[in-house]
Amino acid sequence: MIEIKIPGYCDLHLEHLVLDYNGTLACDGELFDGVRECLTALSELLEIHVLTADTFGKVRSRIKGIPCRLSILSKENQDLGKLEYVKNLGLSRSVCIGNGRNDRLMLKESALGIAVVLKEGAAAETLAAADVVCPSIVSALELLQHPMRLVATLRS
Repeated sequence: MIEIKIPGYCDLHLEHLVLDYNGTLACDGELFDGVRECLTALSELLEIHVLTADTFGKVRSRIKGIPCRLSILSKENQDLGKLEYVKNLGLSRSVCIGNGRNDRLMLKESALGIAVVLKEGAAAETLAAADVVCPSIVSALELLQHPMRLVATLRS
């Protein structure tokens, strides 16, 4: 669990990290550099969940060895599927990271939503739904490893 007190914002009690795969953890199905190491370290603090339609058919082999739960979702209504998944975990205990329009609902409703802008870009609706926007997945994951960065960004 990660607990973060953010003055003038909220107190976070995070148990789950929910991540989109393509566009967030990977580009064209291949993990970005540094992701494996960050997720392995965070798995000692949070239960990690990877949600994807597995567009490129590579997710299983690419995340092999990373302590996480993988859920391959239907290609239809992914925004609702992702939101329902996070609701089942507990919105108030979840941090979600994504970039696509289908990530916007889970980012908006979770305790902490982080949008990333990488090679695929990011949907404007998703950026508006996020609490924080990061320029890379590694910088987003490092916010959870160094919570004072979140405090500096989100405090009133």
